Amino acid sequence: MTDDSLIRRSVRQARRFEARDLPAALAAKAALCLVDALRCQLEGEALPMSLAARQIISTTGEVPVFGTDILSSPADAAFAMAVAAAALLREDMHPASIGHHGIIVWPTLLALSGISTKSGADLLAAGVVGYEFGGRLGAALFDADLASRLRPSAFSATAGAAMAGAHFLGLDEDATVAAVALAVDASSGLNQWARTGGDEVFIQAGRAAQTAVRSLLLAQAGAVGSATLLEGESGLFAACGRRPPLDLGLFTAEPVISAVYNKALPICNFAQTSTQAAIAVARAPGFDHRRVSRIKVAVTEAARGYPGCDFTGPYDRPLQAQMSIQFGVAAALARGGVRRDDFEALSDADVIRLVGVCDLEADPAFTAAFPARQGARVEATLDDGRTVSETRDALTPATEEEMFAGLRRDGERVLGAAPTRRLLDLIATLPDLPDARELLRAASIQSLTRQPQRTT
Repeated sequence: MTDDSLIRRSVRQARRFEARDLPAALAAKAALCLVDALRCQLEGEALPMSLAARQIISTTGEVPVFGTDILSSPADAAFAMAVAAAALLREDMHPASIGHHGIIVWPTLLALSGISTKSGADLLAAGVVGYEFGGRLGAALFDADLASRLRPSAFSATAGAAMAGAHFLGLDEDATVAAVALAVDASSGLNQWARTGGDEVFIQAGRAAQTAVRSLLLAQAGAVGSATLLEGESGLFAACGRRPPLDLGLFTAEPVISAVYNKALPICNFAQTSTQAAIAVARAPGFDHRRVSRIKVAVTEAARGYPGCDFTGPYDRPLQAQMSIQFGVAAALARGGVRRDDFEALSDADVIRLVGVCDLEADPAFTAAFPARQGARVEATLDDGRTVSETRDALTPATEEEMFAGLRRDGERVLGAAPTRRLLDLIATLPDLPDARELLRAASIQSLTRQPQRTT
């Protein structure tokens, strides 16, 4: 074909990026993002939505669902793995696209590895491609206003996962265009969940990976998509009231995945820095949260304006607390840190009192520095008039050591010590691994004594 659509130009740019050209530093970054996605899956495997997802998927198939005893179809395996990865709200973040790509791209590729024989280097390169296309698309499409209504990851990461999967499977240009177009057409996700604490956010991640896999398999079977689905008169940009770019410019600047960071706390991205600042305040010598009479929190306009982030309750569901900047700050001040359990105690008297004296505002300097930096300031006034404050110009992401420690800890809990060591060994040698499906095999507990994950 001779069309010069935005999807086709992006496909041609992506196809020029090959596994053998993957620099060592980029391979290491991709492997770390994969580690984070695997850590998230294992950490969230017993949470309610993960259990629900595993109850509804097919159990007749050949693809292992990572960290379980289930064999399923490629699309259903991708669905279950993505839901588990999203279940704790600890997913990775690309600020420019306001997107969480890893919880969708990696489950898609893991599911596809179960039906293909591709190398670890192929897996990493495809992951880089998925972040690149999804990140560039999301950055061009979304601003704070649109992101207040539509879930960025549900659109851009779905497209990125389809592009990644096509690269991984080695689809030709026309089939890749079709797969991406079909995936974009099936994308959906509203942001009302952030205001109500609904479970849509987790299902959106699962549906995105499932959609990417189904679109790829349909394209392989000969389905044709609309190449102008992005910039066409009735395409995605027009539907969102946005002007499409002339070109997404894949790999014309620093790769998107290089700008991705991994969350240190199991809360919304926009609540991370303020909560980290609050932890520092709580650990100041002599600080006593019982003496706090007023709290002032300054964040970026993007953080203050994101649905669910400026919310003082009542908190009916844990997700509402995980989204709320005020709750995160209050929990950190009351407890000196933040754990998942803090967002289950929704009526904790100490936390609710502090939420009630918390004022939130947007700071012009923090706003101007976003998305390159995500700053915040927390100032606690005590009953004697003294103040304790902490300013952070940027959030502190999870470290490589923390991510590997989390993967090891939850791997040993779910899989056992020996399979976890095998999994970590495979990750360490991933660029040289001949068959990427070994990752799923290492994390399959088919042969271990374990009660089935499904219930009747």
